[in-house]
Amino acid sequence: MSEDLETAISRCKAGRADAFERIVREFERPLRAWLAALAPPGADVDEMAQRSFVAAYNRLADYEAGSNFPAWLFTIARYQLRTEANRLKRIADYHSRYAPDLLLRELERRETKPPEAISERLRLLETCLARLGENLRQFVAWRYEEEISLEEMAKRTGRSVAAVKKQLWKLRQKLHDCILERMKQPNGETL
Repeated sequence: MSEDLETAISRCKAGRADAFERIVREFERPLRAWLAALAPPGADVDEMAQRSFVAAYNRLADYEAGSNFPAWLFTIARYQLRTEANRLKRIADYHSRYAPDLLLRELERRETKPPEAISERLRLLETCLARLGENLRQFVAWRYEEEISLEEMAKRTGRSVAAVKKQLWKLRQKLHDCILERMKQPNGETL
Protein backbone atom coordinates (compact mmCIF):
# COMPACT_ATOMS: atom_id res chain seq x y z
CA MET A 1 0.00 0.00 0.00
CA SER A 2 1.32 3.43 -0.86
CA GLU A 3 2.47 5.85 1.83
CA ASP A 4 -0.11 8.35 0.57
CA LEU A 5 -2.93 5.93 1.28
CA GLU A 6 -1.62 5.07 4.75
CA THR A 7 -1.36 8.81 5.48
CA ALA A 8 -4.93 9.39 4.28
CA ILE A 9 -6.16 6.58 6.53
CA SER A 10 -4.29 8.05 9.52
CA ARG A 11 -5.73 11.50 8.83
CA CYS A 12 -9.23 10.01 8.57
CA LYS A 13 -8.79 8.22 11.89
CA ALA A 14 -7.67 11.53 13.39
CA GLY A 15 -11.00 13.10 12.43
CA ARG A 16 -10.23 14.52 8.98
CA ALA A 17 -13.22 13.17 7.01
CA ASP A 18 -12.04 14.91 3.83
CA ALA A 19 -9.03 12.57 3.71
CA PHE A 20 -11.39 9.69 2.95
CA GLU A 21 -11.85 11.16 -0.53
CA ARG A 22 -8.35 9.96 -1.40
CA ILE A 23 -9.34 6.41 -0.42
CA VAL A 24 -12.56 6.52 -2.41
CA ARG A 25 -10.78 7.87 -5.49
CA GLU A 26 -8.21 5.06 -5.42
CA PHE A 27 -10.60 2.18 -4.86
CA GLU A 28 -13.87 3.29 -6.43
CA ARG A 29 -13.30 1.82 -9.90
CA PRO A 30 -11.73 -1.48 -8.85
CA LEU A 31 -14.37 -2.01 -6.17
CA ARG A 32 -17.26 -1.32 -8.55
CA ALA A 33 -15.73 -3.56 -11.22
CA TRP A 34 -15.29 -6.35 -8.71
CA LEU A 35 -18.87 -5.99 -7.46
CA ALA A 36 -20.24 -5.85 -11.01
CA ALA A 37 -18.44 -9.08 -11.88
CA LEU A 38 -19.94 -10.93 -8.91
CA ALA A 39 -23.33 -9.25 -8.46
CA PRO A 40 -26.51 -11.17 -9.27
CA PRO A 41 -28.85 -9.77 -11.94
CA GLY A 42 -30.89 -6.91 -10.60
CA ALA A 43 -28.32 -5.84 -8.01
CA ASP A 44 -27.44 -2.15 -7.84
CA VAL A 45 -23.65 -2.12 -8.00
CA ASP A 46 -23.37 1.61 -7.35
CA GLU A 47 -25.48 1.30 -4.22
CA MET A 48 -23.41 -1.64 -2.94
CA ALA A 49 -20.19 0.28 -3.56
CA GLN A 50 -21.58 3.31 -1.76
CA ARG A 51 -22.65 1.21 1.23
CA SER A 52 -19.21 -0.44 1.27
CA PHE A 53 -17.42 2.90 1.45
CA VAL A 54 -19.79 4.18 4.14
CA ALA A 55 -19.28 1.00 6.18
CA ALA A 56 -15.50 1.27 5.73
CA TYR A 57 -15.54 4.89 6.86
CA ASN A 58 -17.65 4.04 9.92
CA ARG A 59 -15.34 1.12 10.82
CA LEU A 60 -12.05 2.82 10.01
CA ALA A 61 -11.07 2.66 13.68
CA ASP A 62 -11.08 -1.15 13.35
CA TYR A 63 -8.49 -1.08 10.54
CA GLU A 64 -4.97 -1.86 11.75
CA ALA A 65 -2.37 0.43 10.21
CA GLY A 66 0.09 -1.37 7.98
CA SER A 67 -2.19 -4.32 7.26
CA ASN A 68 -3.75 -4.98 3.85
CA PHE A 69 -6.28 -2.16 3.39
CA PRO A 70 -7.58 -3.34 -0.03
CA ALA A 71 -8.33 -6.79 1.41
CA TRP A 72 -10.07 -5.18 4.39
CA LEU A 73 -12.18 -2.94 2.13
CA PHE A 74 -13.07 -5.77 -0.27
CA THR A 75 -14.10 -7.95 2.69
CA ILE A 76 -16.59 -5.25 3.68
CA ALA A 77 -17.79 -5.14 0.05
CA ARG A 78 -18.16 -8.94 0.05
CA TYR A 79 -20.56 -8.67 3.00
CA GLN A 80 -22.51 -5.94 1.19
CA LEU A 81 -22.69 -8.21 -1.86
CA ARG A 82 -23.92 -11.12 0.25
CA THR A 83 -26.56 -8.91 1.90
CA GLU A 84 -27.80 -7.69 -1.49
CA ALA A 85 -27.89 -11.23 -2.93
CA ASN A 86 -29.93 -12.40 0.07
CA ARG A 87 -32.30 -9.45 -0.32
CA LEU A 88 -32.85 -10.23 -4.01
CA LYS A 89 -33.33 -13.91 -3.19
CA ARG A 90 -36.02 -13.05 -0.61
CA ILE A 91 -37.82 -10.84 -3.14
CA ALA A 92 -37.70 -13.55 -5.81
CA ASP A 93 -38.92 -16.13 -3.31
CA TYR A 94 -41.77 -13.87 -2.25
CA HIS A 95 -42.83 -13.30 -5.85
CA SER A 96 -42.57 -16.97 -6.76
CA ARG A 97 -44.76 -17.94 -3.80
CA TYR A 98 -47.35 -15.20 -3.92
CA ALA A 99 -47.56 -14.05 -7.54
CA PRO A 100 -49.54 -17.09 -8.74
CA ASP A 101 -51.99 -16.65 -5.87
CA LEU A 102 -52.41 -12.94 -6.60
CA LEU A 103 -52.92 -13.66 -10.28
CA LEU A 104 -55.55 -16.30 -9.47
CA ARG A 105 -57.37 -13.87 -7.17
CA GLU A 106 -57.39 -11.17 -9.84
CA LEU A 107 -58.73 -13.60 -12.45
CA GLU A 108 -61.45 -14.73 -10.04
CA ARG A 109 -62.33 -11.10 -9.29
CA ARG A 110 -62.64 -10.37 -13.00
CA GLU A 111 -64.82 -13.44 -13.55
CA THR A 112 -67.24 -12.24 -10.88
CA LYS A 113 -67.82 -8.92 -12.62
CA PRO A 114 -71.33 -8.78 -13.96
CA PRO A 115 -71.56 -9.21 -17.73
CA GLU A 116 -73.20 -5.79 -17.93
CA ALA A 117 -70.04 -4.12 -16.61
CA ILE A 118 -67.93 -5.89 -19.21
CA SER A 119 -70.42 -5.01 -21.96
CA GLU A 120 -70.36 -1.39 -20.84
CA ARG A 121 -66.56 -1.26 -20.97
CA LEU A 122 -66.59 -2.79 -24.46
CA ARG A 123 -69.14 -0.20 -25.59
CA LEU A 124 -66.94 2.57 -24.20
CA LEU A 125 -63.91 1.05 -25.88
CA GLU A 126 -65.70 1.13 -29.23
CA THR A 127 -66.60 4.77 -28.66
CA CYS A 128 -63.03 5.64 -27.76
CA LEU A 129 -61.67 3.72 -30.76
CA ALA A 130 -64.02 5.63 -33.06
CA ARG A 131 -62.59 8.91 -31.78
CA LEU A 132 -59.05 7.89 -32.82
CA GLY A 133 -57.60 9.01 -36.11
CA GLU A 134 -57.56 6.50 -38.98
CA ASN A 135 -53.80 5.92 -38.71
CA LEU A 136 -54.08 5.04 -35.00
CA ARG A 137 -57.05 2.75 -35.59
CA GLN A 138 -54.91 1.02 -38.21
CA PHE A 139 -52.33 0.17 -35.52
CA VAL A 140 -55.06 -1.34 -33.36
CA ALA A 141 -56.46 -3.34 -36.27
CA TRP A 142 -53.06 -4.68 -37.26
CA ARG A 143 -52.15 -5.71 -33.75
CA TYR A 144 -55.44 -7.00 -32.35
CA GLU A 145 -57.55 -7.99 -35.35
CA GLU A 146 -54.94 -9.17 -37.85
CA GLU A 147 -52.47 -10.11 -35.08
CA ILE A 148 -49.44 -9.12 -37.13
CA SER A 149 -46.02 -8.96 -35.49
CA LEU A 150 -44.32 -5.81 -34.29
CA GLU A 151 -41.62 -6.38 -36.90
CA GLU A 152 -44.20 -6.44 -39.70
CA MET A 153 -45.86 -3.30 -38.33
CA ALA A 154 -42.46 -1.60 -38.28
CA LYS A 155 -41.89 -2.56 -41.94
CA ARG A 156 -45.33 -1.30 -42.97
CA THR A 157 -44.86 2.05 -41.24
CA GLY A 158 -41.16 2.56 -41.91
CA ARG A 159 -40.50 2.81 -38.16
CA SER A 160 -38.32 0.89 -35.77
CA VAL A 161 -39.77 -1.91 -33.65
CA ALA A 162 -39.12 0.23 -30.58
CA ALA A 163 -41.09 3.11 -32.09
CA VAL A 164 -44.00 0.77 -32.86
CA LYS A 165 -43.94 -0.59 -29.30
CA LYS A 166 -43.99 2.93 -27.93
CA GLN A 167 -46.85 3.91 -30.25
CA LEU A 168 -48.90 0.90 -29.14
CA TRP A 169 -48.18 1.63 -25.48
CA LYS A 170 -49.32 5.24 -25.90
CA LEU A 171 -52.40 4.09 -27.78
CA ARG A 172 -53.38 1.59 -25.07
CA GLN A 173 -52.85 4.25 -22.42
CA LYS A 174 -54.96 6.74 -24.38
CA LEU A 175 -57.79 4.21 -24.76
CA HIS A 176 -57.57 3.26 -21.08
CA ASP A 177 -57.75 6.91 -20.00
CA CYS A 178 -60.64 7.54 -22.40
CA ILE A 179 -62.63 4.62 -20.98
CA LEU A 180 -62.00 5.68 -17.39
CA GLU A 181 -62.99 9.26 -18.16
CA ARG A 182 -66.20 8.17 -19.86
CA MET A 183 -67.07 5.82 -16.99
CA LYS A 184 -67.03 8.83 -14.65
CA GLN A 185 -69.59 10.70 -16.76
CA PRO A 186 -73.31 9.98 -16.92
CA ASN A 187 -74.19 7.94 -20.04
CA GLY A 188 -70.49 7.69 -20.94
CA GLU A 189 -70.40 11.23 -22.26
CA THR A 190 -67.37 13.45 -21.89
CA LEU A 191 -67.58 16.94 -20.48
